[in-house]
Amino acid sequence: MEIALKVNPRERRSSGFTMLELVIVIAIVGVLIGLGVPSFKYVTTANRIASEVNGLLGDMQFARAEAIKEGQTVVVCVSSDGTSCSNNPWNNGWIVCSDPANDGTCDGGEPIYRVQKPFTSTDTFVASGNTDALTFNRDGFAVGLAGAVTIALHNAPAVVTAYTRCLAVSAVGTLMVESSGTGACL
Repeated sequence: MEIALKVNPRERRSSGFTMLELVIVIAIVGVLIGLGVPSFKYVTTANRIASEVNGLLGDMQFARAEAIKEGQTVVVCVSSDGTSCSNNPWNNGWIVCSDPANDGTCDGGEPIYRVQKPFTSTDTFVASGNTDALTFNRDGFAVGLAGAVTIALHNAPAVVTAYTRCLAVSAVGTLMVESSGTGACL
């Protein structure tokens, strides 16, 4: 015996979304993207800036430690070719080398410990007083400085002061990263 079920056409269930539900979901996703993209840009830019300034800080700390360990001067200087010092801004790269001649430059034949390639970004890294080399003596002091040197890192092409970071180097070899508006960091 068969039992036949009658289905009322008004009680049909539909599987899917209504147009109103779809529009609401698209509106919510649009608002979340509108809020998230600027925050993501801030995070990526801030991380890039922190990485760049920390790279120079690490190399300066390494140079100072090597100078103390070796008992002779070590130079950190701007270098666009990775083999010799040049008069370019710091964002074009730098090298760390031993300086047994004690002349404040990386001459041919002197050991090069580290090489930093130019930045791939358009950020600018400029030192106060157009300083293009720092020399650490056997006691860890930064020699030949008229005072503290500040190397300012600015994001480019549009400079946003919230991203600006500075590496301050004192004559006694103290290294400190500062945010925009603190100390000599402008």
